[in-house]
Amino acid sequence: MERTANCLEKLARMKAALSHQEPDRVPVSDFFWGSFLKRWREEFDLSADADIYRYYNLDWMQFNPNLDPHIKPFEVLKDSPEEVVVRTGFEAVLFKKFNQAMPAFLSFDTDTIDKMIAFEFDDPWDTRRYFSAGDDQINGVGDSFNRNLPSFVDRINAAWTDFPVFGGVCEAHETMWRIIGSENTMCWMGMYPDEIARFAHRINEYALEIVKAQIKAADGHLDGIVIWGDVAYKKGMMFSPAFWRSHFKPGVKALIDECHSHGLPVIYHGCGNVNRIFEDFIEVGVDAYNPLEFKAGMDAIDLRRRFGHRIGFCGNMDVQLWAAGSREELKAAVLTKLNAAKGGGFIFQSDHSVPGNVPPASYEYVVQLVREHGRYPLHLGEYDISEFDQKVSC
Repeated sequence: MERTANCLEKLARMKAALSHQEPDRVPVSDFFWGSFLKRWREEFDLSADADIYRYYNLDWMQFNPNLDPHIKPFEVLKDSPEEVVVRTGFEAVLFKKFNQAMPAFLSFDTDTIDKMIAFEFDDPWDTRRYFSAGDDQINGVGDSFNRNLPSFVDRINAAWTDFPVFGGVCEAHETMWRIIGSENTMCWMGMYPDEIARFAHRINEYALEIVKAQIKAADGHLDGIVIWGDVAYKKGMMFSPAFWRSHFKPGVKALIDECHSHGLPVIYHGCGNVNRIFEDFIEVGVDAYNPLEFKAGMDAIDLRRRFGHRIGFCGNMDVQLWAAGSREELKAAVLTKLNAAKGGGFIFQSDHSVPGNVPPASYEYVVQLVREHGRYPLHLGEYDISEFDQKVSC
C-alpha cells in the first residue's frame, strides 16, 4: 500500500506548517457534526455516503481507537426510532435524541469516592481496541449515534493512502469526567483532592499505554496524535490552574514525549478559554493548539503577537460568523485570520467543529478563500497586518 502523490503533498504541507515553515499554502481541514454533513449532502444533492474530506481534498483526518475503560458492547436500556439510552464502557448512561446535536449524560455508575478508588481499567493493550469492530463511547455517542464501527486500524488504513492521519487519546481530565461526571469531578477535587490526584495518576498511566499501543498497532500509518482534553469553559478554567499543573499537566507531557519519540507531532484539542495555562502547553511541547474557540476569547492574531512561533494554531474560525455572516464579512474574517499563518504554524479550521446551522455554501466559500488567499507568500490586501511580515522567532 503506497501513498498517492496528492497525499504526500498534503503531508509535506502539514509537516511544514507544524514546523513553522511556509508550505505551498495554508492547510485546511475540520471536524464535522453529522447534522452539517446531512445538510451538506442534501443541499448539494450528493449521495448519502459522500465523503466531505475527499470532496474538498482536505489536508488531514483523525481517528480514535476504543478509549472506553471497559471494552464491551453498548447495553441498550431504551430504543426507539427517535431516541436511544445506552450504558457504555465508561459505565455511564447516555440519552441520545437523534434529532438533537449532543447526548445527555443521565448517570454514572461510579458515583461514590469509594467506587472511584476501586475502579479498574481494562488492558490498554487489548487488541480489540485497535483491531476489532465494535461499540465505544467516544466514537459512537456524540452528535451522531453509531454502533459496530470498523476497527481503528481499518479506519486509518482506509484513509492513509490519501490523507495524513492522526490518532487520538483523552488526557486524564477528559477521561475522568466521563467516568464520574463533571459535578463529581469538580466537587471531589475540593473534598477529596488526594484521591482525585491518585485517580488522575492512574488515568495518566492508562492513557500513556493507549498511545504506545495505538502507535504499534498502526504500524507506521500515523502521522500525528490528537490529545483530547477540555479543562476550560467560555470564561476561563473549570478548576484551579495549580491543581491542573500538579496532577494533569505531567500526564499530558508524558503523552507528548512519547509521541515525539516516534516523530509524531501533537495537536492538543481543548475547548474554552485556556489563556491562564497557554504558556504551559508551550512548555510541554504541544505542536499546535486546537480549536482556539473565538467565542471563548481565543484569537489567533492576539496569540501570535503574544507567543510568536513557539506554538502552532489549528482552528479559530468563528462558526457563529460562519453560520450567519455575509460573504463580505466572511472574507474579512478569513483574510484577517490568515495573518497568523505568516511564517507557517497555522492550520485553518473552525473554532470547534462545523455544526448544522452553517450553510454548506458558506463553508465551501471559506474553503475556496483559504485555497485562493492562503498561498505563500501571502498577499492579503487591505486585511494585511504588516507587523506579521517578519516571522517572530520561536
